[in-house]
Amino acid sequence: MRPNDRKYLKSHEWCKVENGIATLGITDFAVSHLSDLVFLDLPAKGASVTAGESFGEIESVKAVSDLYSPVSGEVVEINKDLPDNLEWLGSDPFAKAWMVKVKVTATSGDLLDAAAYDAHCAAESH
Repeated sequence: MRPNDRKYLKSHEWCKVENGIATLGITDFAVSHLSDLVFLDLPAKGASVTAGESFGEIESVKAVSDLYSPVSGEVVEINKDLPDNLEWLGSDPFAKAWMVKVKVTATSGDLLDAAAYDAHCAAESH
């Protein structure tokens, strides 16, 4: 079961909002389907992100995938160590492997709670 303290997109990103700041990352489901991660491209501090639009890319040996933002706002912090430690995404995708923090101005209307996201992943796995 995924953490209940955050919301999820069907494209397998998560966000946890605290005091108007959203921490964004990708889920264990996304990591398991990408496998063998080789590159991560994140936006710079101060960049704007828009809910439902790409904020970066993650590359595996198999494919390059866009990362979609669950929120709109300004990037206020980046996990600078993550691109050099992509194994964190496999070992701790919901904590140590967060990607960016965004000062939220709006959230996507397509956010799922943990139970709905788990059901979505189960349906996608069949």
